[in-house]
Amino acid sequence: MSTLAETVAPAAAPRAAGRRVPVWLAVVAASLPMFMATLDNLVMTTALPVIRADLDSSVGQLSWFLNAYTLAFATFMLPAATLGDRLGRRRVMVAGLTVFTLASIASALSTSSEALIAARAVQGLGAAAIMPLSLTLLASSVPPAMRAVAIGIWGGVSGLGVALGPVIGGAVVEGVSWQAIFWLNVPVALIALPLLFLAVRESKGTWQRIDLVGTTMLGGAVFLGIWGIVHGNDDGWTSLGVLGPLVVAGLLVPAYVLWARGRSYAVLPLRLFSSRGFSVANVIGLTFTVGMFGTVFLLSQYLQVVQGYSPLEAGLRTLPWTAAPMVVAPIAGALSARTGLRGLLVTGLVLQTASLVWFAWLTENGSDYVSFIVPLAMAGVGMGLTFAPSATAVLEGLPDSEFAIASSANSTVREFGVAFGIALLVAVFLGNGGEISPTGYDGAIGPALLTGAAAVAVAVVAALFAPGRRR
Repeated sequence: MSTLAETVAPAAAPRAAGRRVPVWLAVVAASLPMFMATLDNLVMTTALPVIRADLDSSVGQLSWFLNAYTLAFATFMLPAATLGDRLGRRRVMVAGLTVFTLASIASALSTSSEALIAARAVQGLGAAAIMPLSLTLLASSVPPAMRAVAIGIWGGVSGLGVALGPVIGGAVVEGVSWQAIFWLNVPVALIALPLLFLAVRESKGTWQRIDLVGTTMLGGAVFLGIWGIVHGNDDGWTSLGVLGPLVVAGLLVPAYVLWARGRSYAVLPLRLFSSRGFSVANVIGLTFTVGMFGTVFLLSQYLQVVQGYSPLEAGLRTLPWTAAPMVVAPIAGALSARTGLRGLLVTGLVLQTASLVWFAWLTENGSDYVSFIVPLAMAGVGMGLTFAPSATAVLEGLPDSEFAIASSANSTVREFGVAFGIALLVAVFLGNGGEISPTGYDGAIGPALLTGAAAVAVAVVAALFAPGRRR
């Protein structure tokens, strides 16, 4: 086992484009496109009122500006990993980044709600080839001694992208226009594309036949599951348009398990679940994102509606939470080689559970912003201690050839968790008489945040089974 000194010592990445490049450049090359993809998850949330006035959008169309991206993003990550294994992971990621950038331009140029929805769906399709393959390429492009630190930084950037979406969206909308949200992706992509060729080496997985049946089953389960979740609060959880897709999605999962047994070419091989790290990381990925990102959504609205801050001001006040992982995650990655994954995960998830309970108490008691600073920092440190070890656990004990599919599966689970978390906590909020008004949060936001805390507490239990310290 490498020591911490060996882990943090200067090193060069494996050869890319015929020569050795610094590790930091490989980290930037892999993380920058991924940051764009995760940022666009929620970057539009603070711009929706402005877009509605500009494009004369209906309430249903406003939800589809977000849902079209989420559905395409989550549904196509596993197929993208299969294509990356066959055609080359860097090649497929570059193609995804190109599609994402062109769709960003189309989004910025949209003059109707229908055009923007279509462009957002194509954006999600491109993002599906970016998010999971970026971790795979990073893991294969840095020396093993630096891998934990690199994954730590990648994990911090990943969480930062989702959490900072409303902040950056609010800043851009207030300072420029809603179209600038999408134009911002273009210069970033022009930097990221050459970096991928310069600093990240091409890699492929084992060549095998494409599992069309399994891809349809799992893709259908993810698509129908998220469809039902995002429509549940508006259309009613017992309506045919919501309950039907959820039931079919629930049936497709065991059907896929029966199909995949004994098939080595399955789009999500069941053999991956023999890795304790992979199984635990996916349980944590689902329950942790349900609690934390559902809370991010509600708390950012609370700061605006109840405490009277603008979208940008509210986003800036969440920085003790959202910025902390960028500092803590790389440290957690470096420490994981010495301490093991279990202790870091348990500590991080306990901090987050406690912070959500604290948030519930503060919001129900009408506390001012200063009272939120300590639990916000606790939540940020906890997220930083979770991102890196959970990303490492996904790949724990797996051969390099399985990295892409393992990362894609975990990214799909977490994307599902984001959608489910927002829908679940909003449902609890509304079920307790909540409404979007300065007094409408009383007695409603507390139960919602406690529901999020309960979800993260499940992740704490799962973390007890994570791989411990290597001997």
